[in-house]
Amino acid sequence: MDEESRYEAVCSRDARFDGEFFFAVATTGIYCRPSCPAVTPKRQNVRFYPTAAAAQRGGFRACRRCRPDAVPGSAEWNARADVVGRAMRLIGDGVVDREGVAGLAVRLGYSARQVQRQLNAELGAGPVALARAQRAHTARVLLQTTELQVADVAFAAGFASVRQFNDTIREIYAATPSALRDAGRRAGERSGGQGPGGVPLRLAYRGRYAAAELFDFLGCRAVAGVEELAGERGHRVYRRTLRLPRGWGVAEVTEDAGDRGWLACRLWLSELQDLTCATQRLRRLLDLDADPYAVADRLGADPVLGPLVARRPGMRAPGAVDPAELAVRAVLGQGLPVAAARRLGEVLVAAYGEPLPAPQGGLTRLFPAVAVLAQAPLAELEVTEERRAAVRAVSAALAEGSVLLDAGVDREQAERELRALPGVSAWTAGYVRMRALGDPDVLPARDPLVRAGLRALGAAPDAAEGWRPWRSYALHHLWHRDPR
Repeated sequence: MDEESRYEAVCSRDARFDGEFFFAVATTGIYCRPSCPAVTPKRQNVRFYPTAAAAQRGGFRACRRCRPDAVPGSAEWNARADVVGRAMRLIGDGVVDREGVAGLAVRLGYSARQVQRQLNAELGAGPVALARAQRAHTARVLLQTTELQVADVAFAAGFASVRQFNDTIREIYAATPSALRDAGRRAGERSGGQGPGGVPLRLAYRGRYAAAELFDFLGCRAVAGVEELAGERGHRVYRRTLRLPRGWGVAEVTEDAGDRGWLACRLWLSELQDLTCATQRLRRLLDLDADPYAVADRLGADPVLGPLVARRPGMRAPGAVDPAELAVRAVLGQGLPVAAARRLGEVLVAAYGEPLPAPQGGLTRLFPAVAVLAQAPLAELEVTEERRAAVRAVSAALAEGSVLLDAGVDREQAERELRALPGVSAWTAGYVRMRALGDPDVLPARDPLVRAGLRALGAAPDAAEGWRPWRSYALHHLWHRDPR
């Protein structure tokens, strides 16, 4: 988009572009999302920025009315495989907060100076500024929805000191932490600190959201002890345990049947500093940063997929909260029906999962660590020795780091490395790439449901080439195809 088309989106308050760019008003010193309901500013007073961090760096503070820091992330970072896209995914996962810019650069395979230069050139802000904007948003949410002490909020959001936290909040929101807290109280957003009720969050998404199909997908694969799905369709609650960088957590997400723009979520964390990381991993699991408009434009115009897209608007491609867990489960269940794969996962969790300090409902364990599985006999599993060896090989490769599946890896390289391991099929490597690495353009090789779907729809075998770069979404439409 050029600046004139961006201004047209601002004039029409087009929510499709929330998170894709931000606009700032020179006369007020405020930056907003495109759908901000305030009076549209004059064109000569408007500046455009690719990220909230860039707007903040330009000296603008966040609009209190439209809350531009709370929009879904740009879908561009899911699709892009270059160093900028990989860096944005890692920053979202909290790598800069935990490991600094040097750690980010090591993961990307570039020098810190190169990473800084590329991010500044394209996004108008470096990794420190991008991470700072993310910390500020986390802090605002905690201030306005919990009763946590201000110092606890500062460190939970990732700030190094209370003074740094206070200065950042004043600069970005033009308000003190106490003023933000009072605003949340007046708006009725408060629901206590992290106690029995956990930390409440609203996970924003754009456009239509096929929540029922996504919860169906997660529910039929839910491994007892680690995951559970309860309630009636349209009002279900999905809960699962999380293995996080500093500790463990439990997440609870409520199905939204009304397309209100966000999913209600609660998090219980052993270490509050894992809040940002846990939130981002849930967003990847639920594919909340997708751009359903772009997907529908491409797939909806296809003569084969068009009727399926119209039948299920807002279809998402579920990701994973833990790439290592997803890889182990994919290898363990490859070639088996979903129910059989789930039962094997439950046996694995019961034998090797790490117990929670106290059960939370039906959730009792964390999924086994790959370091444990790499040395485990796996005799409890009623599978061939070749399958046990494949699980151990994948676990060992992930534990020692010879295969990496973090948010910023090169996806093609990771798929090649997985396929080189004994017992890992091409289908499994593609499935891991799609879900664990969030690649929106994967069609696992020789998928039987895809072939059956193409035959039933009368499509040519090469029809999938026209579905790029959204083949992962096409795959889910085919998987959910009504056999009638």
